[in-house]
Amino acid sequence: MEYIYAAMLLHTAGQEVNEESVKKILEAAGSDADDARVKALIAALEDVDIEEAMEKTAVAAAPAAAAPAAAEEAEEEAEEEDEEEAEEEAAAGLGALFG
Repeated sequence: MEYIYAAMLLHTAGQEVNEESVKKILEAAGSDADDARVKALIAALEDVDIEEAMEKTAVAAAPAAAAPAAAEEAEEEAEEEDEEEAEEEAAAGLGALFG
């Protein structure tokens, strides 16, 4: 994944995405650059419009980012329902004592 991020970083910075620049980015980040993987990445990106790919990915990532918020909201609602049920059971139990 870091190879793709290096290419995206170079593209965003307006730099040429080539083997040497990708290796420099990876090494600067403290990662070991595998020559075969770098060559494969550069070859795979030859016919790719990086800008378009980044835009499509950003659009696809937006709904995925909203999913955790919806999950948290559902969890909070479930907790509130559990608390209400516990209060009702406690009130019912008190009523039985004075029944």
